[in-house]
Amino acid sequence: MLNKVIVVAERTTCVVVGGGPAGMVLGLLLARAGVEVTVLEKHGDFLRDFRGDTVHPSTLRLLDELGLGERFGRLPQSRLDEVAFPIGGDRQIVVADFRRLRTPHPYVAMVPQWDLLNLLADAGAAEPTFTLRMRAEVTELIREAGRVQGVRYLGPDGEPREIRADLTVACDGRWSIARRQAELRPREFPVPIDAWWFRLPRDPDDDPAGLTPRAGQGRFAVVIPREGYLQIAYIARKGTDAELRARGIEAFRRDIAELAPSFADRVGALASMDDVKHLDVRLNRLDRWHVDGLLCLGDAAHAMSPVGGVGINLAVQDAVAAATLLAEPLRRGRVTPAELAAVRTRRLLPTILVQRLQRMMHRGMVEPILDGRRAGPPRAVLALLRRVPAVSLLPAYLIGVGVRPEHAPPFARRPPSGAAVPDQTG
Repeated sequence: MLNKVIVVAERTTCVVVGGGPAGMVLGLLLARAGVEVTVLEKHGDFLRDFRGDTVHPSTLRLLDELGLGERFGRLPQSRLDEVAFPIGGDRQIVVADFRRLRTPHPYVAMVPQWDLLNLLADAGAAEPTFTLRMRAEVTELIREAGRVQGVRYLGPDGEPREIRADLTVACDGRWSIARRQAELRPREFPVPIDAWWFRLPRDPDDDPAGLTPRAGQGRFAVVIPREGYLQIAYIARKGTDAELRARGIEAFRRDIAELAPSFADRVGALASMDDVKHLDVRLNRLDRWHVDGLLCLGDAAHAMSPVGGVGINLAVQDAVAAATLLAEPLRRGRVTPAELAAVRTRRLLPTILVQRLQRMMHRGMVEPILDGRRAGPPRAVLALLRRVPAVSLLPAYLIGVGVRPEHAPPFARRPPSGAAVPDQTG
């Protein structure tokens, strides 16, 4: 509990805890509905490495609907057209071909997340009812008369503040403080892996448009081409971070060179294990996403495995659904528990289906690779893809579009805007 005297008190209609993709999209859409909304982000900028940097075809279409597609298109980015597995020598087989999608943007854009968040922040700043507070760390929920009435937080100088709101939305990730204080506990599913992220220099001969997994005994790596470098996800058994770090950077370099011999001349770019960032992979889901006055979205409601890279896509679609369903109740000044429950109802099926698919992939592909029983997808899957390449459309659709894609509500749509995006990170 916060024991200091509150020196600043504020009031808004909706306060959003967390300025990630879900929080910023929700804030922008509600502001375009005329709802007074304040987004609280605990960091002073958005500059953090190895956050989810994938912008999927459904999110690209959403940006078009919001009038932000042209500005997004000018951000530094690389594009993924396919996911392919090596099958010996220089051969590979395409598992997911985004080019087969019938969508305005048949690819996954790889963009530093801070650039996307800055774009959304700039668009929000153009709305008179939108406020973004940086260096605003939420410390506790305000709970009175049996409902959540807002949050207390520390301002940029550490001064205690509070902001009261008709609705509080937790978009503060898998370790959500708002969710914890509301005593909403997710159901955890077993996960066999953790991930370690790092970057290597990019060679002119590297495939600029393909995401390529590389498998070896007890581990594998996913190579993601980025603008000017390669982003690598090293996947190994959960709970082995201490062992990996104890072995040291030389052993880690050897592991990478064995997995991807073409990178052997680049692993020296890893100066120490400090260059390798550990992600404690979780797969969980809340049975109930709300209490009276509080709603959880994105990772706060359902943490996803990195398999398929769909976490951001689901979080953004959660935010669009929430804005679509709750804008009118918020304009009326009161959101009922039944209206909050409707958001979960709308987004539950896509969440469950994606998590079940991820658990199947853990069992059917990831664990056999980690056990050394296989170096890629099951033979039956590879045989099917060889005979019927069009099958690669299905995983492309599930990854790139999703089970229930959300469209921008009419009140949030705008014509294309080509204005430059100012720097929001200072």
